[in-house]
Amino acid sequence: MGTGLMVLVGVLVLASAYGVWNKATSGSFKAAKDSAVADTDADTLSAVAIGSPLGESATLVQFSSSFCQPCRATRTILDRVSESVDGVAYVEVDAEENLDLTRELNILRTPTVLVLDSGGVIRHRASGQPRYADVVAALGKVIPGSGSGSAGLAHPAGESAA
Repeated sequence: MGTGLMVLVGVLVLASAYGVWNKATSGSFKAAKDSAVADTDADTLSAVAIGSPLGESATLVQFSSSFCQPCRATRTILDRVSESVDGVAYVEVDAEENLDLTRELNILRTPTVLVLDSGGVIRHRASGQPRYADVVAALGKVIPGSGSGSAGLAHPAGESAA
């Protein structure tokens, strides 16, 4: 077996492993303390910073860009969640027009979704397109009275929290 063939096989194995890892982690929510947000002074966002009032119970903040295809699908998911869960606001922030905030929060790709509690504290963060159930589960950990999960939150027909 030639050296070139061994290098090619090695590159293909590494690329495949990266693809599997990226697909598995893209869009999954992580607690803010585990993300880059916890290392900055920007762990709380105000209504002024995001350009819209905070939700009574929670706020979903999506950082998007005009060329981002997954941002459109994420917008649909977050809009559906905010309409079906009382007290949850949805705000879309154009990452290109808000570069200072984007940099301050260490937003490296779009879409990035932040889940804020009622006081604007960043509790969860996802890079990539999240699933509806994952958004509901993250909200279930933030909204008081909903327990540690999403049992008390609404799910449209055909959607589950699992």
